[in-house]
Amino acid sequence: MAEGANAVTGGSQDRGPIVGNVYDKYGTRNPLSRALMRGFLGAVTQLYQRIAPASVLEVGCGEGRLAHHLVTSAARPERFVASDIDLGAAAAGLDRLIELQRASIYDLPFEDASFDMVVCCEVLEHLGDPHRGVAEIARVSRRAVLLSTPREPLWRLLNVARARYLRDLGNTPGHVQHFSSGSLERLARRRLVILDRRTPPPWTVLLGEPIGRRGDSVG
Repeated sequence: MAEGANAVTGGSQDRGPIVGNVYDKYGTRNPLSRALMRGFLGAVTQLYQRIAPASVLEVGCGEGRLAHHLVTSAARPERFVASDIDLGAAAAGLDRLIELQRASIYDLPFEDASFDMVVCCEVLEHLGDPHRGVAEIARVSRRAVLLSTPREPLWRLLNVARARYLRDLGNTPGHVQHFSSGSLERLARRRLVILDRRTPPPWTVLLGEPIGRRGDSVG
């Protein structure tokens, strides 16, 4: 099973995600992990293409693997900004047409409704204050937000099944929040109208629209 978040760093609630283990889920050679990743990327791509955004912000881009996938495997937007609080890993390998911006999810340096879509995958489980994180990404989105987190308790059960992190009952290091599909939706609904959802094992992927900005979100 793929595990961990995008490669984001920061130790305090104010700075950004809390990171422990970082696993190359995109580059894994394990057949099962590769199959799970295909399901995850397929779900994300379907929801992304439903909006067909002209401008995109990815929050917590890590090494930029998801950003690269979206601009090469889906319709390329006019503008794609990949942000993280540490861009060292992303700077080396990202498509030259992707802009890089150092930023914390808690304090994004953009005006309200700056992007058609904000993508935030595998980040919320690392946040000390996920409510504040969702509020900020909803603020800068004009049309849609795409969220994903590991789905509990399935995530932990798969870790235990492969004898990983047994002392922590299968909890991946750095995961300080634990979302079922229902609890992620409840969190998201504080700021978003849920438009669609996917549950590729072992993740939940949501597509939402910022409350108060209803209109032409769905293409």
